[in-house]
Amino acid sequence: MNRLLGLLLLLVLPVSGMCNTTVTHTGTTNMQTGSTEGSTLMLAEADDGVETSDADIPDDEFPFLDDEDDFIEVFDPLEPFNRGMFWFNDKVYFYIAKPLARGLRYVPEPWRVSLKNFFLNLRAPIRIVNAGLQGKFGDAGNEITRFTTNTTLGIAGLFDVSKEHFGIPMKDEDTGQTLGFYGVGPGPYLVLPLLGPSNFRDGIGMLADSRMNLAYYIWAKDQDNYDYPGALAFNAINNLSLDKDTYEGIKKDALDPYLFVRDAFAQYRQNLIDN
Repeated sequence: MNRLLGLLLLLVLPVSGMCNTTVTHTGTTNMQTGSTEGSTLMLAEADDGVETSDADIPDDEFPFLDDEDDFIEVFDPLEPFNRGMFWFNDKVYFYIAKPLARGLRYVPEPWRVSLKNFFLNLRAPIRIVNAGLQGKFGDAGNEITRFTTNTTLGIAGLFDVSKEHFGIPMKDEDTGQTLGFYGVGPGPYLVLPLLGPSNFRDGIGMLADSRMNLAYYIWAKDQDNYDYPGALAFNAINNLSLDKDTYEGIKKDALDPYLFVRDAFAQYRQNLIDN
């Protein structure tokens, strides 16, 4: 029974890749988006937990797409495979992940925002280490301060007191960004079946990030259980419950959602590396 439950929870993770590329003032705006709990993108980290059923995408939802001069040509030799995975993730999103997320919306929003904060706090070592590796020692120091403050005053990270009371926003950093910072190219574009948009560089980065995520050490102690993927799946569904139906807007407005997500992902990741 535990194995069956674990497999069902794993099926939910594509959501992690379908909506995870969020970009707000703290680093999130979401797309089918595939951070990287998996790719840094499948499950949407919603804008400050504001939810809405409006599927239309505002003109300024993706500001990094505004300048045509910044357009990035994506190397996509695996397009047939990637489109197949995109189709699979799309079905999981609409038939499994989104219905579960809608059900979770019956839980009061402040509780769901706190759960999101908790999991973000567990990823603090990823941000601290990678900010330091890029020589961004100020950002690394801020992340150490955030982790210490939120873990104590914020009750294990349930409340982002660093941002709300001390004005210290989160700086999103991961191993894929660090590799890009040192000139490692993205390599071929890749849509992962359970994590969404990625590429060879970020895929390698995800492996390193997974061992810096404190959630791994909390739930993956026993390799024979599914506690860890179950926790990630629950986090993904919770984040999706806070999303503003961004992917639905993409499906509605984009002539080819696959190309839109691919190009937006590439530019989003490059924007993170450049900043």
